Amino acid sequence: MRVLMIGDVVGSGGRRAVSGLLHDLRSELNIDFVTLQGENLAGGIGLTIDTVTEMVEAGANVITTGNHVWDKRDFIDQLDNPYLPVLRPLNYPPGTPGRGATDDSGQIAVISLIGRVWVGEFDSPFAVVDDLLTGGFGQGKPIVVDFHAEATSEKAALAWHLDGRVAAVVGTHTHVPTSDCKVLPGGTGFTTDLGMVGAVDSILGVEVDGSLARFLTGYRQRMQPVRSGLINFNSVLINIDDSTGLATSVERIDRQFEV
Repeated sequence: MRVLMIGDVVGSGGRRAVSGLLHDLRSELNIDFVTLQGENLAGGIGLTIDTVTEMVEAGANVITTGNHVWDKRDFIDQLDNPYLPVLRPLNYPPGTPGRGATDDSGQIAVISLIGRVWVGEFDSPFAVVDDLLTGGFGQGKPIVVDFHAEATSEKAALAWHLDGRVAAVVGTHTHVPTSDCKVLPGGTGFTTDLGMVGAVDSILGVEVDGSLARFLTGYRQRMQPVRSGLINFNSVLINIDDSTGLATSVERIDRQFEV
C-alpha cells in the first residue's frame, strides 16, 4: 500500500495546486490512498461543502482538520454527514459534532488528533487514541494518524507512543515541512510536519503585509491567503507492508505549481 499524506491546503491557491497535481501524482507514484489536511481550505480558515467536494474530486480520500474546523459555522452540521469524508480531531470532548476517525473509507483507517501544547485545552490525545485502538478500531487495516500540533516534541512523543501499533504518525499545523522522515523501530513511519500547499511568496500561505502587521503593530487584522503565483505542494509518501500493516519507508513528495 502506498499512502500520500498532504499538508495543510491554504485557500483557493492551494486547492488549485491540489487539483492540478494530484491526479497525475496518483498515477506517477502508484498511490492507493490520499489524506489531505483541510482546515484551511476555505479562505484560509475552515471548510465548506464546495471546498471539500473540490478536494474529493481532485483525488483526496479522507480530509483531516484541526483547530480551524469550526470557523465556518454553516459547515459544522455537515460534520455529521456520513457522505463527507471529513474528520475533526478525535480528542475533542464527547458530544462534539463529527467523528475523529474512520475505518470505512477503503483499505486504510485514518485518525485525526490535535495537540495540547500551545494549541488549546483538549482531551489527552495519548489517552484517547489508546482507548480507540484498544477497542479494536481499524482491525485488519493499516492505520495512519494526522497529529495537528504545534510542539515538535509532542508530535515525536505521540509517534513513539504509537510505534508498532499504527502505520504512520505525521504532524501538521505549522505549515513548514520538516526533513526528518523515518521509520521507528516498531514499524511506524513518522515526520514532524508535512508542510503546506500554499504560496511560496507568503508567510505560511497568507499575504505578507497582513501577517507582518500583527508583529509590527499588534493589530490583528484579517489575513488573506495568497491566491496566485508559485505554490509549494508538500506531502509525504508512506509505503506500507500489506502483511504487517506497518511502514517500510517514508519519503517527502514536494512539488511546485503555478496558479
